[in-house]
Amino acid sequence: MSAALAECNGFVMAVLVNMMYLVSVMYLLKQVFIASEYGRYLESRGGIRIPARLSWALQELPAILVPVSMFLHADVVPPLPNVIIFFMFCLHYSQRTFIYALRLRGRPCQISIMLAAATFCTINGYLQSHSLLYCLHYPPDWIFGPRFMAGAVLFLAGMFINIHSDNILRNLRKPGESGYKIPKGGMFEFISGANFFGEIIEWLGYSLAAWSAPQAAFGFFTICSIGPRAYHHHRSLKQLFTTISYLPPSKILIFSTPANFTPIPLF
Repeated sequence: MSAALAECNGFVMAVLVNMMYLVSVMYLLKQVFIASEYGRYLESRGGIRIPARLSWALQELPAILVPVSMFLHADVVPPLPNVIIFFMFCLHYSQRTFIYALRLRGRPCQISIMLAAATFCTINGYLQSHSLLYCLHYPPDWIFGPRFMAGAVLFLAGMFINIHSDNILRNLRKPGESGYKIPKGGMFEFISGANFFGEIIEWLGYSLAAWSAPQAAFGFFTICSIGPRAYHHHRSLKQLFTTISYLPPSKILIFSTPANFTPIPLF
């Protein structure tokens, strides 16, 4: 694979990649002590709050609008492997913006959190799109190589696990019900953070298929941001449901045998 199409802004790409790694580490360290402020962890302080469905759709929307706009206005024709990897990114955020958000059940989100997420999606959407449209030039046979094929399989498997796990969580409570229930089925029979696990696998597959710094930086960010969320949910629910036998913390995202596993309650 060679890198250097004429209009690639290498300096900006390098800055954004290094910023992504720095933010990832800082966010990881923050979450070691304090859970991200959303859902059950959202503090009851003042401020404007946006309904869950609207806030999720608005914060994810830049991650699809920015790439699509850049693709439509690009003055280059990217190679087929670039297009496929680009499509992977857009496929995820199309599902999260137009399907997942509309089916979401959750608490209103503070506008500051929504704006922070939207800012990240805007910057990351630009980073991924510019690198794939202008900076990375894959040979046509890249899609037949082991890295791309393994990455594509991981991406699709992770996306399936993520969507399926979200559906299980969403259907645990009937309309009007409140409280927490135990998710069963799918990957919840093996790991407690099945939805988190699926998204991590998804973006690791994307990074492997691309085998490039901008995509690897995003995969690293996903681990640093989602991994600690799984830990905090697991720990919190162990405290809420003291009568249930739980996995040790190492089994939050790591496989366990079904015979030894009791799924965690809905978060």
